[in-house]
Amino acid sequence: MKKLLTSAAALAAMTTGAFAADEVTLQLKWVTQAQFGGYYVALEKGYYEEADLDVTIKPGGPDVAPVQVLLGGGADVMVDWMPSALAARENGAPVVNIAQPFKKSGMMLTCLKESGITGPDDFPNKTLGVWFYGNEYPFLSWMGKLGIPTDGSEGGVTVLKQGFNVDPLLQKQAACISTMTYNEYWQVIDAGISPEDLVTFKYEDQGVATLEDGLYVLEESLTDEAFKDKMARFVKASMEGWKYAAEHPEEAAEIVLEYDETGAQTMTHQVRMMTEVAKLIEGTEGALDVGDYERTVASLLSGGSDPVITKEPVGAYTLDITDAALK
Repeated sequence: MKKLLTSAAALAAMTTGAFAADEVTLQLKWVTQAQFGGYYVALEKGYYEEADLDVTIKPGGPDVAPVQVLLGGGADVMVDWMPSALAARENGAPVVNIAQPFKKSGMMLTCLKESGITGPDDFPNKTLGVWFYGNEYPFLSWMGKLGIPTDGSEGGVTVLKQGFNVDPLLQKQAACISTMTYNEYWQVIDAGISPEDLVTFKYEDQGVATLEDGLYVLEESLTDEAFKDKMARFVKASMEGWKYAAEHPEEAAEIVLEYDETGAQTMTHQVRMMTEVAKLIEGTEGALDVGDYERTVASLLSGGSDPVITKEPVGAYTLDITDAALK
């Protein structure tokens, strides 16, 4: 992974002592893109160096399970969605939320108007594209709340295991697909489908929104005061990166592209993504809102006969890190 050392970073290295910096490895939930722009900006702008941190950012991908990376010692902290993290915790992975940069949900179900879907009452007997690998939990909670089976039975929906693309909608294999406000929705538009030919359902508007990109560590790590101090500095510097990225979307997009080793991203798409992501972090300094947490838990518990989690989590978050970071 490239680390482009700016003049600010070089100055920080000289003043803080480059060899004394505490190492932190961050595992992303997905590939390098503006969804994680704040972390790359903090790295490139020298905010981590100024906090005496030597940060390595590991991209995710379809074959990367952040929880497994964390459990295996391959990262100190990971980005994950809360439904996935809480499900993992209930299944024995002791992950704890230490900060919540994303305040709002960007998840949507995007449908072709020609499918006849105008509202959730029209979902039964339709095929809906759903992401898996932990991303299916908000959808399953929503269907559970609506009382719609997801097994393809009469009166239920047929779930198409959607890849991380929009092909099922373009090829009319599904009436609706999973999209994010900052990414896949715009891929549909760029493919030539007019917004007027689409019907979208934002999870936020349906009352089933759950918290998305948060920062998680292993519970055992939080017994180490030195680790907690390191994470407080990491969160503070990361949020500085997010603030700068939101205010300078074009520059943030350029930085993201510098770190994208796949060459698959475009400037236009990354600027648009960063602009949309900025709306999701608006109004937060990174501290978890307990009310938002409780709303997420309630949604995950209300999944009908097969809820995402079966009991109230205990110890699934701490405010100690953001309290220290923001004081």
